[in-house]
Amino acid sequence: MPLPAFDRRRLFAATGGLGAASLLAACSDDPVPVQTEPDGRPFSFLDERSGEDVKLAAVPTKIVAFTGLAAALYDYGVEVAAVFGPTTLSDGQPDLQAGRLPVEELTVLGNAWGEFDVEQYAALGPELLVSHYYEGFDLWFVPEDRLEEIESLAPGIGIEVSKPTIDQIIDRHAALAEALGADLNSEENAAAVERFGNAAGSVAAAVAEKPLKVLAVGAWPDGLYIANPPTFNILAKSTELGVDLVVPDNPDQNNYWELLSWENVDKYDADVIFLDTRTGNLTAEQLRAEQPTWAALPAVEAGQVYGWNAEPVYSHVGGAIELERIAEGLTSGQAL
Repeated sequence: MPLPAFDRRRLFAATGGLGAASLLAACSDDPVPVQTEPDGRPFSFLDERSGEDVKLAAVPTKIVAFTGLAAALYDYGVEVAAVFGPTTLSDGQPDLQAGRLPVEELTVLGNAWGEFDVEQYAALGPELLVSHYYEGFDLWFVPEDRLEEIESLAPGIGIEVSKPTIDQIIDRHAALAEALGADLNSEENAAAVERFGNAAGSVAAAVAEKPLKVLAVGAWPDGLYIANPPTFNILAKSTELGVDLVVPDNPDQNNYWELLSWENVDKYDADVIFLDTRTGNLTAEQLRAEQPTWAALPAVEAGQVYGWNAEPVYSHVGGAIELERIAEGLTSGQAL
């Protein structure tokens, strides 16, 4: 995660984690929601900000979560009372980070950085607040200037996503879902674990069949951002599976990206390019129309540009979907 001195736009561009390990996923994307009724059993879960457990007398039923975390819980069958963070686009469609959440049915306390309706949050009577945690930051998308006030209304839990492997992060999300009532042994969740393993196998098989040089990038008006694979958990996982990803020569002080001017976007050779599809990035269509140097890249001319997501939904389904996209690109691409 970038340092606080990083500006907000580049901060968003840099979101990712350090990752690398696991095997375990084949069926439906639709979870079976857990009916969160009080059952009297105590609740305990580690807040990775402090290293201490948050303990409650009973399993909370009014949970408010960062959208990306809520999407992971939903994949395991747990629904939340409200979300905050990128949830819907301007046309009402789900933001990428909303995953498979039914966004039209959600109570959204804030849809962008700095937005968090504290009064509406208080009126919900929240029992637990959960979000991601990046080193150097606190609860992701919770306004720092109101964090103390917000946490006075309900205890908060942060799940670390900037250092662990993607497998470890997914396991933590699954453990939180289980603590909140999900049945990880259900048919749906067992199929999701299998699907994740199958997706990882597909990436490895694609590499073995056809080795390609791969470049992962993000695109913003000021230039092309070359992703540093060890710092993004989904890319680190891909490297572990054998993908030959370009490692930039001069990543920034936070080790996430190397920024290239549009005049120098041909610095690295690649057969296949994966373009960050998160909200705010320029699209492949915009780049072809507006940046001649991008359009002239061999991979772009060959139509070998595919999508990747630097902030996956950290569930077995969410991880599987991202690995499947990478496998599809590797299978479709050809050496240039």
